[in-house]
Parts: sequence; structure tokens; C-alpha cells
Amino acid sequence: MADTDEKKAKGKSDKGRPEQQARPQTAEQMAKAGKDDKKAAKQARSDKAAAAGKPAAPRAPEERVPARLKVQFEQSIRNKLAEQFGFKNRFQIPVLDKVVINMGIGEGVADRKKVDNAAADLAMIAGQKPVITRSRKSIATYKLRDGQAIGCKVTLRKARMYEFLDRLINIALPRVRDFRGLNPKSFDGRGNYSLGIKEHIVFPEIDYDKVSDVWGMDITVCTTARTDDEARALLTAFNFPFRQ
Repeated sequence: MADTDEKKAKGKSDKGRPEQQARPQTAEQMAKAGKDDKKAAKQARSDKAAAAGKPAAPRAPEERVPARLKVQFEQSIRNKLAEQFGFKNRFQIPVLDKVVINMGIGEGVADRKKVDNAAADLAMIAGQKPVITRSRKSIATYKLRDGQAIGCKVTLRKARMYEFLDRLINIALPRVRDFRGLNPKSFDGRGNYSLGIKEHIVFPEIDYDKVSDVWGMDITVCTTARTDDEARALLTAFNFPFRQ
């Protein structure tokens, strides 16, 4: 009798409740319901962004501006070199291939944080994340172990290469203390030129007040020139300040 009374009371309470919506049973119905939920959530986010004064549509991509030195090379330097050396094929004309920047941190043997700080500064200078260089063998005299971080380097190509050289020639080198020009003999015989900078703070990207240590760097400009004379003429056309 008690069970019968409980069933009757439960039936009366169910009659008073609103009829629940039937859930989708098939896979297609479940997928359709999920898409509807995502669409509603997306519409709600767009309405919220519009109410906050933010544009709901994605921003159009900005127009890319070519590097200034690259435009200069295509418009004037290429024809000038072809006329100077008598090149008949445009592929004979030497061009810039890549720029390699290397920073050796000898103090990194005792303190790894200095290597990380140097890599962060090099990333700001080059606009590209550098690679941490490690020792290849252990040397007990210098307390150096195999695989220990001792520096960083980065290789720049195409647009970043031209932009870095533009800042190097026109901003960084004039800020070098007692600068008297670059050595015109620092070619390797294969058209590649190397130079050294004692202080990396000459670049405007580095805040002098926030720098704890000052490091030097080696910069190698690799070209496709076959002789040093061709490479020297190419870099001179880019306004490299060689000593006379």
C-alpha cells in the first residue's frame, strides 16, 4: 500500500511539471545540435565585442613595405655593377646572401644567466631568435665542460638581412667610439666580409640603462661574389664606410 501511494504522489507531481524537451537520439541530430550551440556562442561573443566598442570582424593585414636597401639594389646598384664589371648575364652580378652575427660569452662558463641575457639582447638587435652555441670538448684549464653554453649566434636572410644592414651602416657604426672606418682588407678571398664590434650597446634597440654587461659581436656579410674586388664594389655601393 505504501508503494502504491508513493507512485500516485509521484505521478501527480510529474503532471504539474512542464514537458521536458526530447534529446537527439541519432549521431546526425547530436552533431547538428553541437553546431547550433557553437554558432550561438560565436554570435554571443560578436555581440559582446560590438557592445564593448571593439570591431567584430578581423582586422585587414597591413601592407608589407620592402626593405630600403633591397629596393636600392634592384633599381640602381645592380645595373651599376653590371656596367662596372661587364656582366652580360644578370646572374653573374654579386648579391647579398646572408648575414651571420656571433656573440661569444666567455663569462657564461661561470654564470649561465649571462648567456641568456646576451641571447635576449641579440634577439632585439637582429629581430630573430638566436641559437645558443655550446662547447665541443672539455678543457680543464678553462673549467669548460663539453656541451656547456658559451655564446649565441643568428643568421639573417632576405628582408631581415637588408633591414639589419641598414641599421648597422646608418645608425650603429656612426655611434662607435673613435670610429675611423672599416678595414677594406677584411675579406676572406671568397667574397665574404667580416667585422667586429666591441660594444653591442651601439644599436638603438638596446637600452643602456637596463644593460648589466657589455659584449662584443662578430658580423660576417656573405655574398655571391667570386672575388674580393666584386664583393668590395658591392658593399661600397651599399655605403659601407671603408677606410680610404
